Amino acid sequence: MRKIISLLLIFSLILPSYSLLAEEVEVANLIESSKSALLMEADTGEIIFKENESKRLPPASMTKIMTMLLIMEAIHNGTIKLDEKVRISEHAASMGGTQIYLEPFEEMTVEDLLKGIAVASANDASVALAERIAVTEEAFVEKMNQKAKELGLKDTNFENATGLPSDNHYSTAHDMAVMAKALLEYEEITDYTKIYEDYLRKGTEDEFWLVNTNKLVRFYQGVDGLKTGYTSKAKFCLTATAKRDDMRVIAVAMGADTAKDRNKDISNMLDYAFGNYEVKKLYEKGDSVYEWEPLKSDKKLVASPKTNVSLLLKKGESLDDYQTEIVKENTNQWPVEKGDEVGKIRVLKDNQKVGEYPLVINHDVKDANIWTLWKRALKSIHSGK
Repeated sequence: MRKIISLLLIFSLILPSYSLLAEEVEVANLIESSKSALLMEADTGEIIFKENESKRLPPASMTKIMTMLLIMEAIHNGTIKLDEKVRISEHAASMGGTQIYLEPFEEMTVEDLLKGIAVASANDASVALAERIAVTEEAFVEKMNQKAKELGLKDTNFENATGLPSDNHYSTAHDMAVMAKALLEYEEITDYTKIYEDYLRKGTEDEFWLVNTNKLVRFYQGVDGLKTGYTSKAKFCLTATAKRDDMRVIAVAMGADTAKDRNKDISNMLDYAFGNYEVKKLYEKGDSVYEWEPLKSDKKLVASPKTNVSLLLKKGESLDDYQTEIVKENTNQWPVEKGDEVGKIRVLKDNQKVGEYPLVINHDVKDANIWTLWKRALKSIHSGK
């Protein structure tokens, strides 16, 4: 009987350690071929897994994640429009590597050029839009590097808008994930990156068949982007994103030996994320968190989260230990504009801050007219304020 009790005691001590060891082995085996990798949850930016994530490597065509980020910014700020036609320069048409075979002085819409980049990784389309936004590719590259600095990326440097081989052109799995997270804030980008096949110049003799270079878009549940990469030096690279229910994850693999190995490493990371974690959304981007009515505004102002406010939890973990706190700021400031920060949502666990999200004005703001100001003044007098 004593032997049985002793054995039970030994097993009770060993099993928790074995369980922990098994989990560590499972995580360690996620990457089989890639030189560098990282797995991130997109809403929170929390890193689930990493391996050599700060190793500087050539990103090849994953460079186009930054190119697309600047394109989406330009579309949103009105610098370019989706239906605008862009005239192709000789420089853009001369790009080697993957292309959609643009001709000098041909015209193509911004949307079709973006589709060429997102689906087919077209170098000529990338340079055409870079020139439209910044006049020259060189000036556009300056914008790329400036944006990298704004994102806090310390291990990235771009020398072109395409990812074609260049000695001082490098990034890391960590930095690529941060760029991907920024790009995914423009949610409509996945309308393009999730396309598996389509056509450009439809109905003409120059009709071009687009096929997505990211095969996981078709073969892995939830994958809807982002960007592949390959050169003989970079080998096979991929920054992929997938969404199931409320959880979107970003997986980066760099330097794999084959496309099959690269896709396996990415699939392993995605399987691990969806199998072990879940996201609890506390606030949606654009939700009304609080309202106030400045004297000089034509209507009430609404403070909303700039991004989704979410928690990444291990499956089965309870929300009971978490709280949120609303911090109001700048509510007396005038004038204000859409997008101005007016507060924060703090997420706390056991009264310790674990996350902080900006609250911004989510609508256009106009000055109140004289009649509105007069009515408010009368109301204030009658209320004794």
